[in-house]
Amino acid sequence: MTKQLNSKSLQKTPPIYPVKTKVQLTTILIVVLGFYLFSMFWTQQKMVGGFGNAFSNVLVVVEKFFPPNMSVITAVWDPMAQTIQMAIIATTFAAILTVPLALLSAQNITSIKPLYITTRTVLNILRTIPDLVLAVIFVGLFGVGLFPGIVALIIFSLGILAKLISETIESVDMDPLEAMRASGGSVIQVIFYGLVPQVLPQFTSFVLYVFEINIRASVVLGLVGAGGIGLVLDQQLKFYNYPNVMAIIILIFVVVLIIEYISNKLREALI
Repeated sequence: MTKQLNSKSLQKTPPIYPVKTKVQLTTILIVVLGFYLFSMFWTQQKMVGGFGNAFSNVLVVVEKFFPPNMSVITAVWDPMAQTIQMAIIATTFAAILTVPLALLSAQNITSIKPLYITTRTVLNILRTIPDLVLAVIFVGLFGVGLFPGIVALIIFSLGILAKLISETIESVDMDPLEAMRASGGSVIQVIFYGLVPQVLPQFTSFVLYVFEINIRASVVLGLVGAGGIGLVLDQQLKFYNYPNVMAIIILIFVVVLIIEYISNKLREALI
């Protein structure tokens, strides 16, 4: 009798995924697969031609760029240091400005909905503007140099950091904050003693991550006149000094690897 009941109960067990869900998932899969196939067919001719040209130009590039002129590295230490300083300054200012913006764009902290929506909208607009476009705009406003690059990196970093931190704030445990509010704690006390301890490790990790991004971005921004090692790299390219260009690229590669290694170790220690 027990076996019969067990078998009946097993027969009546509903499937893990309903038929409707299976149909939806299958439809989505077919649409995505069709999109990829269409993209591959549409770009196939250009991709093949591009790869063919690339393979034929490999020897030409090797002859132009190798061997690198490593003696030029001593002359470009100052621009490389300026690039790192740009990233440090921009990340620092962006981290400071992120704090109020992240709080205002967190739905569980900001009770005034129009303020929340406005802040979110502004941050979304900032994230839609590429850092290279920002650099071009500010170079046109302030001229060639480090300052337009720093301003462009601040705005670029602000859009990324504020989104990441606000989403982290929205996922925190609200019970300690509610308990502090109920016991008469002020807004500053609730944020400082209830929110900051929960968010601080992720905040530090995100700031270090954005700093790594800014190191790479500051090199690219120099190509449009925003100062740093990118500006020197652009000048050497225009003068067709390819061995010097290769030496600068190697220097950038080594510096980025070292900074990423230190940043990863710091993140591991803090989280």
